[in-house]
Amino acid sequence: MSHVGDPNGRAPRIVAATRTAASVRSRSVALLTTGVLALPVLTGCGSADRGTTTGVAPQDIGVAARPQVADGGTLKWAVDAMPETLNTFQADADAATQRVAQAVLPAMFTLDERGRPQRNADYLESADVVQREPKQVVLYKLNQKAVWSDGREIGAPDFVAQWRALSGKDSAYWTARNAGYERIEKIEKGANDLEVKVTFAKPYADWRSLFSPLYPKDVTGTPDAFNDGARTKLKVTAGAFRLKEADRAKGAVTLERNPRWWGHPAKLDTLVLQAVPRDKRAAALAAGTVDMAEIDRADADRITLAERDKGQAVTHGPAAAITPASALRSWAIAHSGEEDKAEAEQEARKEKRAAVEKYAKEQAGLRGLAIRKTLEPAYTQLSLNGASGPLADERVRRAVARALNRQEIAEEVLKPLGLPAQPPGSHLALAGQDAYADSSDALGSHDEKEARALLADAGWTTGGARQKPKQEPAKAGSQADSEDSDDGKRQTAGNHPDDEGTYIVGDDKPGGSGAGAGSGSYVLAPARAAAFQKAVLLRQARVFDTEPAEQGKKADKDTKTEARPKGGAPGAYAPKGTAAPAPQGGPLGKDGKPLTLRFVLPSGPGSQALRSVGDRIAAELKSVGINTEIVKVADDSYFKDHIASGNFDLALYSWPGTAYPATDDRPIFAKPEPAADGSLLVEQNYSRVGTDHIDQLFDQAAAELDEDEARDLVQKADARIWAAAGSIPLFQRPQLVAVKPNVANAGAFGFAAPHFQDIGFKKPETAHDGSKNNKK
Repeated sequence: MSHVGDPNGRAPRIVAATRTAASVRSRSVALLTTGVLALPVLTGCGSADRGTTTGVAPQDIGVAARPQVADGGTLKWAVDAMPETLNTFQADADAATQRVAQAVLPAMFTLDERGRPQRNADYLESADVVQREPKQVVLYKLNQKAVWSDGREIGAPDFVAQWRALSGKDSAYWTARNAGYERIEKIEKGANDLEVKVTFAKPYADWRSLFSPLYPKDVTGTPDAFNDGARTKLKVTAGAFRLKEADRAKGAVTLERNPRWWGHPAKLDTLVLQAVPRDKRAAALAAGTVDMAEIDRADADRITLAERDKGQAVTHGPAAAITPASALRSWAIAHSGEEDKAEAEQEARKEKRAAVEKYAKEQAGLRGLAIRKTLEPAYTQLSLNGASGPLADERVRRAVARALNRQEIAEEVLKPLGLPAQPPGSHLALAGQDAYADSSDALGSHDEKEARALLADAGWTTGGARQKPKQEPAKAGSQADSEDSDDGKRQTAGNHPDDEGTYIVGDDKPGGSGAGAGSGSYVLAPARAAAFQKAVLLRQARVFDTEPAEQGKKADKDTKTEARPKGGAPGAYAPKGTAAPAPQGGPLGKDGKPLTLRFVLPSGPGSQALRSVGDRIAAELKSVGINTEIVKVADDSYFKDHIASGNFDLALYSWPGTAYPATDDRPIFAKPEPAADGSLLVEQNYSRVGTDHIDQLFDQAAAELDEDEARDLVQKADARIWAAAGSIPLFQRPQLVAVKPNVANAGAFGFAAPHFQDIGFKKPETAHDGSKNNKK
């Protein structure tokens, strides 16, 4: 749900480090003795919502049986950019890298529509845990037909080479992630060449995540081959397609049908992954240079309007700015006696006519395209930076969360698209997945009264804003009276005695702006989340955008919109009935300082809709007395200079869903860890809020081979993540894909991995069947 900025995840004041998973996770997992939060729901999760299908959107890919799909043809599929590498285990791997790998390399397990791992029968006859004691042993029985494109059988040597490359024991391999591989003790051949026996030194529940993709030993056998050999070419593959060429000049990766493929032969002759920037996709679709492209809300609206306007004059786009009055005024200036003004106006009129004609031509080209839509396996969340400032107090973070009406925010984003508008109830699973359970009650629902009570309990009152500042103002957090050193770094726990050992480290740089300004943090950036953030963090707003982008504007001031008060359950901390300051008395403050949070948003093309969500959040916070300073920053610095470096109080960005939360989500919510040099390792926990207990639950889940027990542990971890209030999920992101109506078995895939061999073009007699969205 990929980092924005430098492909290697590097940013000023950040050291992007790659460590073995063992070293990353070597922190203590002892349960703190400060007590558990006074929240009954934290002791267990109800099973009623487990794996619920409420809020689930079906896959929309224009399903067609193979006999209905024509043989041959070339499908041109838009990607954001040319892949920097074809090795998915390197730091600069991205979504295009993953797509190539899915089409040309083996994967032992793939995900189905509900995000569940399923054995890939093209490569595996079976894969099971055959022994648990004294050590876990997994036996893979390979498909006897499975061979590499050079004719060699897929077998144990490939598994061994990949394990050695990713185990973390050889630093010559430049790997970005190795989770799971470091737990393997040995790999050996089974009873025959088609059996691979993997013995684990430590139990690993997410063993199905391994060897997907599986690279040939030619790539993983030596550091040189791994580091450089697979960046621009893959000589040996084993998928329905093989790599024909990667032409950086044309911005295209061309895949061709693999003649050695033993499964159902690919319907397409060639599949071209064409690099097309998001703001150029409408033009590319209209010109026919791509057949399929993920699009944003604005482009989806253009396609809908193109169908509606068939046979009529186009009155939107550039033409919408031309009114009778403006046209008359323009004509008068163009034909006036003032030569300079007339010449300039005539040139402007010429440019406007060209823009209107170009837009109208594009609209004609967009007519007839289908829009396939579902929910993307990713959620957008509000991140609350607990490193320093008011949000270092967990009562303030909880107040922020209780002030938000997540249901209305989700409806505002998803309802106009006809998609389920249910806010996520979990950080670690999405609706429809087996591990899903709504644990949001651990934090509490929208309730302005309780939000104000929490703020009052934390000392933020209307009178506090008018007080004279004290000589030594109190710091947020129960350890505010204890400083580590004079370098500005400190460790703070929540104010409440039952804070479960919440660990927050910040840098109170004198004169700094926003939480974490100038923080000396090390960021560990596994490739899964790094690739996702790079691909979607800055474009997430464009999915919903319906207005032209606003660029170069200065930071917004506090919004004047007031959120309507709603009822709800009492909060977790402030006792029911606790006196709350009246919002009409003015903004809240403490010791003469107003309660103001720095809300950072991107300012680039297509971000208006994201800013609209931010404005709504600011309005809801203002209704409980919290002011926000909305700061718009350049796209290329939004992540690396603000999110990753901790230079924000509030921020909006997305995380991807996963079938393996104990492995993939642990770095996102891991307790920040001081390094030997005094810096801070935050992994990918950019809110910088975590607890030992959360880490312990993740570690227990990763080692629990009983699937039901592992799910329960993941759900307990999620409940405590909610309670810590460092991340507030708002909505699952929509996925909109424009396709030619005769494209079969491709579109909005959601969680499911594409079946590349089945993608193609419907035969003429079936071209208007198989998709509910073929006609628009």
